[in-house]
Amino acid sequence: MLQSDLFQIENEIQWEDLGNGIKRQIFGYDDRIMLVKAKFEIGAVGELHQHHHTQVTYVDSGSFEMTIGNEKRIINKGDGYYVPPNVIHGCVCLEAGMLIDSFTPHREDFL
Repeated sequence: MLQSDLFQIENEIQWEDLGNGIKRQIFGYDDRIMLVKAKFEIGAVGELHQHHHTQVTYVDSGSFEMTIGNEKRIINKGDGYYVPPNVIHGCVCLEAGMLIDSFTPHREDFL
C-alpha cells in the first residue's frame, strides 16, 4: 500500500515550484486520501482543469476568485469549497495566500 511518513514537518518538506506564482507541499497520503498545501502569489492563476478525484479545500489565508462548474465566488481566509469528481474548476489569486487541499483518492500525478 502506498503511504506517506506518519509525520509531516513543515520545514522538512520541500516546496515544489509549479511556476507562475504557485508552489506546492505534499503532506500525508495513502491510496485513498491526500493533503496538499498550495501557496499563491497575487495574480497567480490555478488554470481551469478537472480530475476524477473528489476535492475539499480550506482557505488558510488570502483571497481567491474561485470557479467551480458554472459558479464563481470570491473566497477568503476561513472559507472552503467542495469539488465533485470531473467538474471543471480553477482560481485567480486576488490576495496572496494559501489553500489546504484534500483529495480522494490520492493525486497520483503529484507523486
